[in-house]
Amino acid sequence: MLNERRLEVLRAIVQDYVGTEEPVGSKALTERHQLGVSPATVRNDMAALEDEGFIAQPHTSAGRIPTDKGYRLFVDRLAGVKPLSTPERRAIQNFMDGAVDLDDVVGRTVRLLAQLTRQVAVVQYPSLTRSTVRHVELLSLAPARVMLVLITDTGRVEQRMVDCPSPVGETALADLRARLNSRVVGRRFADVPQLVQDLPESFETEDRGTVSTVLATLLETLVEETEERLMIGGTANLTRFGHDFPLVIRPVLEALEEQVVLLKLLGEAKDSGMTVRIGHENAHEGLTSTSVVAVGYGSGDEAVAKLGVVGPTRMDYPGTMGAVRAVARYVGQILAES
Repeated sequence: MLNERRLEVLRAIVQDYVGTEEPVGSKALTERHQLGVSPATVRNDMAALEDEGFIAQPHTSAGRIPTDKGYRLFVDRLAGVKPLSTPERRAIQNFMDGAVDLDDVVGRTVRLLAQLTRQVAVVQYPSLTRSTVRHVELLSLAPARVMLVLITDTGRVEQRMVDCPSPVGETALADLRARLNSRVVGRRFADVPQLVQDLPESFETEDRGTVSTVLATLLETLVEETEERLMIGGTANLTRFGHDFPLVIRPVLEALEEQVVLLKLLGEAKDSGMTVRIGHENAHEGLTSTSVVAVGYGSGDEAVAKLGVVGPTRMDYPGTMGAVRAVARYVGQILAES
């Protein structure tokens, strides 16, 4: 375990390197920070930190930079979440308040996160597997053709065309709509199949084929839409950090194009707490020079999806963590009120 003074030296090195982009020397540390010890003592502390793998010397200069291990200790022990200022919170609220539907909410969230953190923003759409049914609408398009519209508690809308085995009148359609909603509204998607399995038997024999066809389409929709969707923005921000990527930026950009990789980066949505993965903690080879800060968001206490940012390991962790958490909170409020 490091003593408190060496932890303070590490904190100072991380802060200075993030702020200046230059390797940090002992003289600069003692000039910029109130460490209360001589430069010689700081040099000894830096030597100990280097021996334990928390900092490294990138080239022959006297300066040191944090390693992945050093950033990890900084985040775990030293970095509080930096709260947003009142103007920043007001700007978030004003920007998000104009959203008209779920796609707009997700799109605004991506742009906002990318602007606030100047990193790559990734936002996962609320998953249907963790959603509940708000309403099922059935609309007649032709005598034997119906549009099924599924609306979730998170504002997600799915539409499907249903070709019925026989013509269905408005009265029968209204009856089916009412009975279907009475069973599924407010219920989790995972519970829907069991809730509607005996519904066709409650209808007249001549209507059961239509009811079964509509239900089959509804259940297919639930299965199809378990596939996760993401939106990504701010990729151009990475070009500001070209020197932070030891080889070339291309492997990072290629990794960011793979949705499966991004979903793994964000982690399981049911884990609503904040996660910070640094450098080689990211399993994908193309992302070992990046860090990921992610958190769950939802319309209640339970997370329905995740959002976060990807950037270089030389990241303002307290500020990034604060921005990601604040945006997640606002998105959750919008979903709860929608």
